[in-house]
Amino acid sequence: MEKNENLQIIRHSCAHVMAEAVQKLFPGTKIAIGPAIDNGFYYDFDFPKEHKITEEDFPAIEKEMRRIISSNAVFTRKEISKQEALSLFKDEPYKLELINELPESEVISTYEQDGYLDLCRGPHVNSTKEINAQAFKIAKLAGAYWKGDSERPMLTRIYAWCFEKPQELKDYLTMLAEAEKRDHRKLGQEMDLFHLDPEDPGQIFWHPNGWTIYTVMQDYMRKMVRRDGYQEVNTPAIMPRTLWERSGHWGHYQKNMFITESEKRLFAIKPMNCPGAIEIFKIRSYKDFPLRLAEFGHDVRNEPSGTLHGIMRVRGFVQDDAHILCTEDQVASEVAKFCKLLKNVYHDFGFDNLVVKFSTMPEDHVGDLKTWEKAEKALSDACHEAGLEYEVQPGEGAFYGPKLEFKLYDCLGREWQCGTIQADFQLPSAERLDATYIGADNQKHHPVMLHRAILGSFERFLGILIENFAGAFPTWLAFEQAAVIPVTNQFDDYAKEVTEALTASDIRANAYLSDENMRQKIKAVTKEHKTPYILILGENEQKEKTVTVRFRQSSGLEQKTMKIQEFIDYVQEKVNSHFIGI
Repeated sequence: MEKNENLQIIRHSCAHVMAEAVQKLFPGTKIAIGPAIDNGFYYDFDFPKEHKITEEDFPAIEKEMRRIISSNAVFTRKEISKQEALSLFKDEPYKLELINELPESEVISTYEQDGYLDLCRGPHVNSTKEINAQAFKIAKLAGAYWKGDSERPMLTRIYAWCFEKPQELKDYLTMLAEAEKRDHRKLGQEMDLFHLDPEDPGQIFWHPNGWTIYTVMQDYMRKMVRRDGYQEVNTPAIMPRTLWERSGHWGHYQKNMFITESEKRLFAIKPMNCPGAIEIFKIRSYKDFPLRLAEFGHDVRNEPSGTLHGIMRVRGFVQDDAHILCTEDQVASEVAKFCKLLKNVYHDFGFDNLVVKFSTMPEDHVGDLKTWEKAEKALSDACHEAGLEYEVQPGEGAFYGPKLEFKLYDCLGREWQCGTIQADFQLPSAERLDATYIGADNQKHHPVMLHRAILGSFERFLGILIENFAGAFPTWLAFEQAAVIPVTNQFDDYAKEVTEALTASDIRANAYLSDENMRQKIKAVTKEHKTPYILILGENEQKEKTVTVRFRQSSGLEQKTMKIQEFIDYVQEKVNSHFIGI
């Protein structure tokens, strides 16, 4: 058994131990579900009204968990009938609901340890002695609607971290402490990048500093897709219900759409761009393929407010979206071409380690099994042609087609899913939006549509970048590339001259001409802007037409005096090469 699989079993078993501890400490608590997740587990509870759990209860729960673990209690599995299950869990309403939803043919099993019984498929460790009592820690509390439905009861979710060894937990807690320092919400305020208004959840107010980085990213992506053979388009923000019905979104995605009415007709603000791309596509010849349509489309999704997180998960966002319309024979080469572009883009942003996940047909889908099998094979073959290995994620595809997901790793080793390419035989079909082309046989055919994005949303990707670089962006991304600081106000005119020369060369520079002393200015620029280069100007610099460059401290570079043009050339080389550093 792989180490990761074994660790997930340990985590799930530890979740049962926590549930036992909670029920012993707080009689009358009802249990819901407790799965293993990345880095630990959680369990959802419905506590009695007389007790409101807080973080102050964590030590007592952990102590009871360690007592249970020390008893070396055996995990015993038992298969039971549906009637037995309903009888055993008659006082557990959430378990009863789960049992009643199971088909009659389903094998129902329970696990018991130390007198605690839970409904569970398993597997679990043999006994609690396989759980290291010093390798877990209760993390936090959160509210969670039962089954994610805001109309159902709000439960209390207790999260915990769990590992095989205490040192692994210690290392993870160290990483979390570092991640807290890098939190994009905190740095976003300190660096004056953006703000979020609780009255307008999930929408971002970009300030000049943050918007500068955003547009640099967008200009870069626009250049990269243009070079790769894409044509840029733009589609309406609001489109009619009839279009969303034909595309299948109305039936499968309506709850996430903002809907409006005009002149007794229903419209929806677009949550995604694909139907609009099909509307642009008209009857064409096979000679027009592949047709690559890029759109930096602004989308809005009605995400539950409780799931929103800074600029990482929002309601309003812009994707670096594109749709490739091609023949079946072109799918493999187009996916391979996309993968090459994606790897180049990620490299320029400083990410070279990738993992590819292949997501297959979900339970909620459109189209028949044969079409899905054809789509999955096409994508799998294309992935192999691109020289990429992948891990299969069963049932995780989009409702209209299978997809490849590209996950990158930041400097803390955290995994982020950003890029994706999805093969869609459904949307262009006669049953949906009926996109057609005239083939070499002079007959009508339906193209394949490849939905793809590299960054995902600009908002989320920028949040990842803020945390990855801790706000200290490489030169090409920094909103302020050079801060020009005269030693005294006597050299303000020279500071203006230098700043104008830099600006004329497309270097983002500001002159700091206030009455504050030089040290205060340097301190402020270093902390609030994390500017790559601080140019100090005094009598010698003015006389020699030079600048003394103080490099960002983390670079380890020595201070250096340069001619103005020499400095301009230096910065432009770092920008043009997308150097990850300064």
